[in-house]
Amino acid sequence: MDTLRLMKVFVAVADELGFAAAARRLNMSPPAVTRAVSQLEDHLGVSLLNRSTRHVRLTDAGLGYWADVKRIIEDVETSEALAAGVSARPTGLLSVTAPVLFGQMFVVPTITRYLQTYPDVSVDAVFLDRVVNLLEEDLDVGVRIGELPDSSMRAIRVGSVKIVLCAAPAYLAKHGTPTSLTDLKDHFLISSKAINTASEWRFFDNNKLQSIKVTPRLITTSNAAAIEAARAGLGITRLISYQVARCINDGTLKTVLENFEASTLPIHILHREGRLTTAKVRCFIDMLVDDLRSDKNLN
Repeated sequence: MDTLRLMKVFVAVADELGFAAAARRLNMSPPAVTRAVSQLEDHLGVSLLNRSTRHVRLTDAGLGYWADVKRIIEDVETSEALAAGVSARPTGLLSVTAPVLFGQMFVVPTITRYLQTYPDVSVDAVFLDRVVNLLEEDLDVGVRIGELPDSSMRAIRVGSVKIVLCAAPAYLAKHGTPTSLTDLKDHFLISSKAINTASEWRFFDNNKLQSIKVTPRLITTSNAAAIEAARAGLGITRLISYQVARCINDGTLKTVLENFEASTLPIHILHREGRLTTAKVRCFIDMLVDDLRSDKNLN
């Protein structure tokens, strides 16, 4: 039995969520695809797919097996490429994830240079303001801000950021610059739910964690919206330093209460590659590491 061939057929069915679509992708007949998956299930003694007349879905066992098999197939292909001496050039689809603003500001320039350098690769960029599980969502590379939990992911530290308070110079000139945390109660506050809770902001006062109850006048789910409101002179907002770095640099925003800022948050590049890292992943990570470590706004 050619187990690797059966694995490739199963992965195609799982990717396409259908036997007919997988058959077209593999240039096989649908009955041959169905037989191959059934043969693999018989060999393993477990059901990998839930089948109905309209849908094909992975079982719990199938989901874990699909993720493992994809890595096995990629390792085999990489090993073959290494043996043939043609592994140096990236090819195929690379999937990358990062927080929304971070991705737009710092990852897109690297993606652009990467695509211009390697014409045989394409990129799927997934920018979301939530923690993304690379394995579950089948992504190759991710950028994570904050302390990392224990994980099987491989991590490369590339910089650090911190949470800052800032406001437009015109707002501070009109309403005054706060000098203590208690002064915040007298100011118009802008809160982004992506960074803060709506009712409590946390600071460090003499190295001790202190929570301040706040009543923001504007609460938004968008970091970009909070930045624009602050730039317009509406009030004081609290965001991650990289998000407002350009505004600080061009003078449209000014930081306040710097002595109460929390400790820095690390930035890591995560990937789930095994012993043999594919060229498309390795070359992109090398580029991204260089770009992020050289950016003064992230160090």
